[in-house]
Amino acid sequence: MIETLYGRIFDLNATACTLIIECAGVGYHVTVTANTLSHLPSPKFAPDGTMVEGAPVRIFTHMAVREDAVELFGFHSREELEMFRLLISVSGVGPKAAMSILSLFTPNGLASAVAAGDVKSISRAPGVGAKTAARLALELKDKIAKNFPSLGGGYAEDTQIAPSGATLPSSNKLTDAQSALSALGYSRSEIAAAMKNVDLGGEVETIIKQALSALMKN
Repeated sequence: MIETLYGRIFDLNATACTLIIECAGVGYHVTVTANTLSHLPSPKFAPDGTMVEGAPVRIFTHMAVREDAVELFGFHSREELEMFRLLISVSGVGPKAAMSILSLFTPNGLASAVAAGDVKSISRAPGVGAKTAARLALELKDKIAKNFPSLGGGYAEDTQIAPSGATLPSSNKLTDAQSALSALGYSRSEIAAAMKNVDLGGEVETIIKQALSALMKN
């Protein structure tokens, strides 16, 4: 079982929330949460393009083994990894749904939503219906309280919009970034609020990462 990976980011796809991390010359393909993605640096190569540079990062991982595939799921913190494992312990919740939920909520935000029985917010995660969200809220309430006694903050939707004087990127970049964030379950108002903290003239992956960083702080 692979529990952690320590190396440099070789490739990063902000839209799909996947990356390749190179460890001792081996590149591992990892699916990550939006929260984790917001904490990771972009790939950096030597001038000749042959070597990966930049500071190494550590990612906590969960390895899922199926008959037809072996998948790695990565997390910025051990807390997020343990929350993922709690989620997949619920009947009917697989890794994909768990990653979707943790791309919408930080561990703290999810703990608050579960404690409040906020089924509506949980069901906003793509691939998670109302029945599954209700089951999660019911089954995880005591487990989260037991395993994460320090968690408590709230999850609030920020309804501010981008300032009218902001410099907008090309329509294709903006549309791509908005579509990626929408696919992760964020509302239009949340996306608009996040854009006010972003360098909207950057590349689309940079826009997505900066927006995710702002969204995960709420």
